[in-house]
This record gives sequence, C-alpha cells and structure tokens, in this order.
Amino acid sequence: MRTLIVSDLHVGSNTGIDLLRRPQLRAALIEQLADADRLVLLGDVLELRHGPQREAMSAARPFFEDLGRALDGRELVVAAGNHDHALVEPWLAARGAEDEPGSLELEQLLDPRDVSPALAKIAEWAAPARVRVAYPGLWVRDDVYATHGHYLDCHLTVPTLERLTVGAMSRLLGRPASGFAAVDDYEAMGAPVFAWRDAVARDAHTGAALNGLATVSAWRALGGGSSDSDAAAVRARRRDPRARLRSALRRRALVAGFPLAVAALNRAGVGPLRADVSGDELRRAGLAAMGEVAARLGLGDSHVVFGHTHRTGPLPGDDEREWTGRGGARLLNCGSWTYSAIFLDAAGPANPYWPGGAVLVEDAAPPRVLRLLEARTREELAPPQP
Repeated sequence: MRTLIVSDLHVGSNTGIDLLRRPQLRAALIEQLADADRLVLLGDVLELRHGPQREAMSAARPFFEDLGRALDGRELVVAAGNHDHALVEPWLAARGAEDEPGSLELEQLLDPRDVSPALAKIAEWAAPARVRVAYPGLWVRDDVYATHGHYLDCHLTVPTLERLTVGAMSRLLGRPASGFAAVDDYEAMGAPVFAWRDAVARDAHTGAALNGLATVSAWRALGGGSSDSDAAAVRARRRDPRARLRSALRRRALVAGFPLAVAALNRAGVGPLRADVSGDELRRAGLAAMGEVAARLGLGDSHVVFGHTHRTGPLPGDDEREWTGRGGARLLNCGSWTYSAIFLDAAGPANPYWPGGAVLVEDAAPPRVLRLLEARTREELAPPQP
C-alpha cells in the first residue's frame, strides 16, 4: 500500500498563506494521488484559530471536493492538530461523559459522523473517497506511526506561545511533563488550552496574539529572521526618523528583557525554557521534544512521521543524530503547505521551510520525504496582494 502523508495545510487562514486553497498549487498534490492508495492529512488541516469555523469550512470545501474526485473510492484519513482540535473536541467531550471511559490509545480510528458535524460534512464533500478519522495518530505500517506532533510543545525549550500556555496548564494542574507516559497525559494539558482558543475564534476574527502574527513579530525582533513582507514598513521607518527611533527602542527593550523574562518563567515552574530563538535552536529543540514524546509513548525505534513545526526533514545535509529520538524513534517531518515569509529567504526550494512537503510510505522501503513544490518560485507561492 502506498500512503501519502501531508500536514499543516491551515486551509482557511485569513492571512492568505494557505496554498491549497489555490487550485493551481493544489494540482501538485492532486497529481501525486494517481499512484496512492491512501492520503493522510496529518493535522492542522483547517485553520480554526483565525475566525469562525464556518469561514474555514467554506474555504476548504473545493479542496476536499477535489480530493474526493482524485481518490475516487480510495481512503482519506483526517487527523487533528492543535489549530483544528475543534474537529475532534465533540467526540472527546462525549467520550469524557461516559461513566468510565477507557484510556486513549495511540490510534483511535473513527467514523467522521461519530466525531463531529464538521468532519461529517468534510466526508460528504470528499465523496467518493472513503473518509476515516484518526486521533491522535495512525499506524500507517507496523513500524510507521504518524501523528500531528502537537504533544511536543509539552517538552519544548523554546518559549513559544503554545509552549507557555501548556506549561502554565501543567503547572496549574500539578502534572509536570516529566511524568507523562500516556496519550491521556498530553490531552489533559493541551485540550483545555485548545478549547479556550477555539472558543475565542468561534464567533469573530482573532487578533495577532492568537493568530500567530504577534509571535512572528517578536521572533523577528529578537533576531530570528526577516521577510520581504517587512519591506514597506522598513521604507516607512526610513522616511520617518521618529518611527525609526521608536522601532529601535522597542527592539532594544525586547532583546534586553527577553532573557530576564525566560528566567522568571523558569523560576515560576513553567520551564525548562531557553532564551534562544535561533533557527538552529528551533530545529534542535523541536526534534528533541518530538523524540521525547515518542519515547514516553513507547514508540521504540519506529519511524515517527509528524508535522507541527513546518520544518521538512530529514533533508540532505541534516544531522541524522538529531532525527533520532532518545528511545530510538526515527523521525520524519512532513513540513507544511503554507507560505511563511519569515522563514523563506534567498535559499529558495532548498530551504527546509519551503512548502509542499510530504512523506511517502510504501510496503517495505523506509518512508521518504518528498518536496512537491520545488519547481515553484517564491512569486508563485506568495499570498496574492489585496
């Protein structure tokens, strides 16, 4: 069986970065389905943190209809991540209402109609594909496990907003991540945080603090990167000395205060965190955290396919030791199908954050990373200007 796995589509984003909303770009994925027996959408399929679910669903309908026609009776598996956790929340809530629900396993395979109205609607749009829901992951093969990867935030040392919120929840409930050993432990920390954010976005568009733009701005100010999208703002600051001075002072204050803030969070028991937001640290810390999840969930030396961090790999030149978890798990990341300008520099398609990543799993060979948008230019991928 040939299984194609993609992650982090974020269809319905109100920032225009979701490439699969555009027919000319999703053609690269559709073409791959001609030889696939199964397609797995490995979480963050929809962007449900930017605004009402109805808007993301409306934006995603043509994509799912195209998938259904391309698969034509073959299997489509949908998993949930942190940005679309609301898709599985109704099932989790109903399950929790039982007298004594059993423990969550690594794989729950479900009929979309039993999970949520939104997933039932997606299954209807994707007909004649056969749609199933997998949560929190799927055994693609006896030695290949796929999951979105949002559990890694519980062990991340980079102080992202997601890491801080699950860390605060862990501290509040008195359940440190150092003691986690099962799916239920991770759900207990993440699900309340996700539910709160979903509730905020349910009826209105969210602001920068929740849709990720504030985090990107802070990361850029701390020296994490720059992007072409800043060009207009840079030109404006050059023309206005006062704006230039204000920007410099804000950046200086943020850079000076950041290590102090991280130290305070560590003292408060939210850590362990490190005051390093470099690209190398994002990669290293994300892989170490996912390897920790794999070890705690008992995945052994299986191939573990995930997304979440949007960093495709392993790629040529990557250190294979970083891509091996402490318990022996062999990690692979699908990357994303979003245009994240802050990560896309002049390196072009060789950049590990270049969108269009996928992982192909066949019957016997090791899973391998594919890059389906390598032939596209930045101009073709960039969000259309309003």
